[in-house]
Amino acid sequence: MSRAVRLLAARSLRAHRSAWTAVFVAVAVTSALLGALALALGSAGLGHARVDRYAAAPVVVAGDQEVRWTTTPWGDGPATVSTELTERVRVPRAAVDVVRAVPGVRAAVPDETFTVRLAGTAALRPADRTADRPDGVRTYPGRSWEAAALAPYGLREGREPRTADEAVVGAGLGLMVGGTVREPGRGSAGYRVVGVAEGPAALYVTGAEARARAGRPGAVDAVGVLAEPGVAVDTLHARVRAALDRAGLEDTASGQPLRALTGDGRGGAEHLGAAPARSALLEMLAAVSGTVVLVAVLVLASLVAQALRQRAPERELLRAVGATPRQVRAATGREVTRVAGTAAVLGALGAVPLFLGLWETLGERPGVVPDGLELPVPAWLFTAVLAAAAVTAGVTRLVVPFAVGRADSAGGDRSGRGRVRPTVGIVLLLAGLASAGAASLQGGDAAAAAAGTATVTLVAGCAVLGPWLARAALWVLARPMRRLGGAPGRLTAAGADAHARRLGAALTPVVLVTAFALVQLTAGTTVGRAAETQARAATTARLEFTGTTAEEVRTRPGVGAATDVLRSTVVLARRAAGEPRLDRLPVLGVDATGLRGTLDPGVVAGDLAGLEAPGTVAVGAATADSLDLRPGSAVTLRYGDGAEAELRVVAVYERSLALGEFLLPKEALAPHMTDPAPSRVLAAGLPGTLPDRAAVPAPERVELPGAELNGIVSASVVSAIGGLTLLSVLSTLALTGAGRRGELRLLRQVGATAGQLRRMFALEAGFLTGTGLLVGLVVAALPLTAFARSFTGGLPYLPPSWAGLVAGTVAVTVTAGVLLSHRARGTSG
Repeated sequence: MSRAVRLLAARSLRAHRSAWTAVFVAVAVTSALLGALALALGSAGLGHARVDRYAAAPVVVAGDQEVRWTTTPWGDGPATVSTELTERVRVPRAAVDVVRAVPGVRAAVPDETFTVRLAGTAALRPADRTADRPDGVRTYPGRSWEAAALAPYGLREGREPRTADEAVVGAGLGLMVGGTVREPGRGSAGYRVVGVAEGPAALYVTGAEARARAGRPGAVDAVGVLAEPGVAVDTLHARVRAALDRAGLEDTASGQPLRALTGDGRGGAEHLGAAPARSALLEMLAAVSGTVVLVAVLVLASLVAQALRQRAPERELLRAVGATPRQVRAATGREVTRVAGTAAVLGALGAVPLFLGLWETLGERPGVVPDGLELPVPAWLFTAVLAAAAVTAGVTRLVVPFAVGRADSAGGDRSGRGRVRPTVGIVLLLAGLASAGAASLQGGDAAAAAAGTATVTLVAGCAVLGPWLARAALWVLARPMRRLGGAPGRLTAAGADAHARRLGAALTPVVLVTAFALVQLTAGTTVGRAAETQARAATTARLEFTGTTAEEVRTRPGVGAATDVLRSTVVLARRAAGEPRLDRLPVLGVDATGLRGTLDPGVVAGDLAGLEAPGTVAVGAATADSLDLRPGSAVTLRYGDGAEAELRVVAVYERSLALGEFLLPKEALAPHMTDPAPSRVLAAGLPGTLPDRAAVPAPERVELPGAELNGIVSASVVSAIGGLTLLSVLSTLALTGAGRRGELRLLRQVGATAGQLRRMFALEAGFLTGTGLLVGLVVAALPLTAFARSFTGGLPYLPPSWAGLVAGTVAVTVTAGVLLSHRARGTSG
C-alpha cells in the first residue's frame, strides 16, 4: 500500500502545484514568524543583568530582589507567586563584619551608592519660556573610592580622595584633575577633582562621605567579597552562605534572608531594572506567541481545507477505480506533509534575519532596553527555528483528516446540513460573549487578556459558521445585487447562493484580519487617549523645577504652592479568579499640602488632605472598586523594596490612568526608594505673577519601566501577524479562483462576456469586503467595548485615519485577490 500511496501523492502534487502554492507561502511565513518568536523567547529566557562594577568580586552579598506571596487558591493547596522588586533591597551593615571573618576572604567591601546630579542648576521653568530651560540635569552614580576595587577601576591619573570635599571621577564623565564638580541644590563648594579613574561616568568619594550621602548609616547596598589567592568561587560561596545563615542576617526592608550571588547573578545587585524588564518581555512574548499560534491554526486550517475541498471529485474518482479510503487519506497526508515540510524549513531560514533585525532595532534605540539588560544569542539557540518549523508542519498535517472528512461528507462545495458544525460555532460565539463580559467586570491585565480571548474565540466561531454568515449576508444583499447589478449581479447572487461554503472560506480571513487589526490598534489608542486626557486635566501646575525640593521652591518669589513628585512602584497581592497574583504598579509620592494648584487627581470620595497623616494612601477608583475599598478601609501594599505596610485609605480618585493606582505621602515612599530625590517639583504661582497664557509643564503621567521596549516588540510582531492574515486573504482567494476554472469556462461558453465577468468579480469583491468588514467590526467591537468600559469608563477610540487605513487595506487586498486570481487564469478577458 505504501508504494501506491507514494505514487498517488507524487502525481497529485505535480498536478496541483499551483493550488499548493498558496499553502506553501502561508506555511513558510508562519514558520518564519514562529521561528523568530522562538528565538526571541529563548534570548529573553537566557537574559540577565550585566556584571559591571562587581566584575572583580567572585561573590556579592545583596538583598533578595524578589517578593513572594503564599496563599491558598480556591479548592487547592497553598500556592506561591513572586515578582521582582524595582527599588534597592539593602543589607545590614553588620553583614560586612560577618563576611570579613569568613576563611578565604581577602576583603569584604561595602558598596554604598548615592545619586549625583550634574549639568545645570535648579531653575525656575515657566513653560512658555523654553529658551530659559537648562539642558537638563543628568544623574550619575556616586560611590566610595574603596568600592572601585570591586570592578576593578584603577586610577589613570591623580590620587584617591582623602577629605570630604575631594573626589575621583570616572573617565566617562570627561573631567580632569583640578576641576570642580558642583551639584544643583548643594551649595557652591562642590567636590574638587583629585583623580581620574577607569570606567564609566561616576563620582568616587571617601567612605565617610559616601555613608553620609547615602543617608542610611545602618545599611549598605551590597557587600563585594574578594577572595584570597587560590580559593575557588564555589568554596568561597559555600563559606559565605554558611556564615550568613549562622548569623541569621536579614535584609533591612522585608526581613528576607540575604543572598550570596555569583556568576551572572551578581548583575542583579547593580542593575535593578533588568530583571523586571526581562520578565515583562517574556510575558509579552509568550502572550503574543499564543496569539500567533491561534491565528496560524485558523489560517492554515482554512487554506488546507479549501485546497482539499476543491478536490473532492478527484478523491471520489480514485475510490471508484479501487483506491481505499485509507490510501486516499494517506496519500493526501503525504502530499500535505511534503508541501508543509519544505515550506516550514524555508520559513525557518527566514526566521533568523527576521529575529536579528528586531534585536538590532532594539539595540539602536537608546533607552529602549533597560541599562544592564543582556539578551544573549548563543549559536545553539538557532536550533529553536527547527522546532518552530516542526510545529508549523505538524499543525498543517493535523488539519488533513478533518479537512478530508469534512470535504468528502459535504459532497462538494455546498454548505453542510449537519448539526455538529453549527453547534460548535454557536458554542464558540457564546464563549466569546462570555469572555467579553468577563473583560467588562475586571481591570488591568486581566481585562486585556479576557478581551483578547474573546476576540480569538469570536473569530473562530465566525470561521466555523462561515457558510451561514455568507448566506445571511447574501439574503440581505441578494435583491439589491440582482436589481442594480444587472446580469453580473444575478450571476454573483446565484454563484454565492450555490457555493456558500466556498464563500464562507473566503470570508473567514477577511473577518480575521479586520477584527485582529481593530483590536490591536484600538486597545492601545483607547487607553493612551484616556491617559493623556487625564494627565492634562490632572496637571494644573504652571511651574516646573528639577534638581531641588518643594521645601526650597516654596521660598522663591512668586511661588504659591509646590509638591515633590516621587516615582516608584508598589506590589499589590490579590486574587484573580481565585488564583493568587502579584501586580507591580507605578505610584507617585506627593506632598499633600502642595497639591492645590499643582495636581488634581479628581477625588470622588474622601479628602487628599488626609495624606498628611502617616500610614495613609489614596486609591484609584478602578482599584478601589475591584478591592472594595473606600475612605476608612485598610489596604496592604509592599513598597518597591519589599517592605510591607497596612495603609488606611483617605481618598478615592478617578484619574488613575495618568497618576497611577496609588498616591502616597512622599515621607512614606522616599525611605523605600533607591534614589529618594524627587523626579521634579510642580508648583503654582501666586495670582498675577505669571502671564495668563503661560502653558503648563508636561502632563504628569506614570509609566512602567520597559513600556517602550514592550511597545516596539509588540508593534513589530503585530505587524507580522497582520501581514500573515493579509496573506491568508490573498491565498484563500487564489485557491477559490483556482477551483472556479470550470465554472467560469462554462459561463464564457453560454455567452457571458469578459466585461460581465469582470463586473461579477468586482461585485464579489465588494460583497466580501463589505461583509468581512462588518462582521469583523462587530467581532472587534464586543470585546473592545468591554475592555474600554473596564479601563476608561468610556467607549473605544480609533483615529479615523487609522480606521480608514484598515478598511482601505482590506478592500485593496480583497479586490486584488479576486481580480488577479481570475486574470491570471485568463478568465477575465
